[in-house]
Amino acid sequence: MNPPLDEAARLRAILESPTYRLAYEDMDLLTQEDLRPLRLQLELLKPERILNEQGVRSTVVVFGSARVRDTATARDRLAALERQQDVATADPARERELAQARRRVEQARYYEEARRFAQLISARFQQEKRCDFVVVTGGGPGIMEAANRGAYDAGARSIGLNITLPHEQAPNAYITPELAFRFHYFALRKMHFLIHARGLVAFPGGYGTLDELFEVLTLIQTHKMDPIPVVLVGRAFWRRAIDFDYLIDEGYIAPGDINLFEYADDAEEILAALERFHSASTDKTAPA
Repeated sequence: MNPPLDEAARLRAILESPTYRLAYEDMDLLTQEDLRPLRLQLELLKPERILNEQGVRSTVVVFGSARVRDTATARDRLAALERQQDVATADPARERELAQARRRVEQARYYEEARRFAQLISARFQQEKRCDFVVVTGGGPGIMEAANRGAYDAGARSIGLNITLPHEQAPNAYITPELAFRFHYFALRKMHFLIHARGLVAFPGGYGTLDELFEVLTLIQTHKMDPIPVVLVGRAFWRRAIDFDYLIDEGYIAPGDINLFEYADDAEEILAALERFHSASTDKTAPA
């Protein structure tokens, strides 16, 4: 039998008991499986409340690879590998790394165009305290960094929707701190990409980019969301990566489905595509 505790020790045991925690401060409670609906609700509510408080009325979403780097970084990486190659013996793994570095230098143009597009549209629509066509990205590196950086270059705000991953993805440094969010659930993050979206700009990327792009195209195709302009940046990449004409020929999509998006190769073409779409709409936040 435990020896009796004095009054102070009994009181301390009560105050330190998990059952005495306030429910909303009890992480052991909030992380239990049967409270998942509550966690989903919180991830839905928190960003939306903050965006409303910040006066964000509409956004333009920028997707793309996290692996693309800016031109200077890509060239420095290639130069360093080439210097190593000069003194190293032949190594297939090193040759592959060198080839990939050369490719990254070519791909850097996408980083620069994403940055320039975000700078142009942010400068245009965040004047006189307007919060329209605010750039929103996944908040990570690569194309996401480029778009947030372009808004930063313009002295404008931008949004980052980061997510917890097994290998933690740190937010890039160009997101507006008051508009930086972190998610656990992909589904809620995807929803927040589109709640205020007035355009989607997809640069070349991998599984994540393709997943997000096709989800938006499916939502538009099935009329689960109002149409928005979808711009695929990099004609050569997208036409090789996805043979939409083959999908039509095989009857897997309708001929008209190819009109759900446009191609572009630079920032001016992206802006023109957004303008064409919104000039034909009644959207009061449309580019003009």
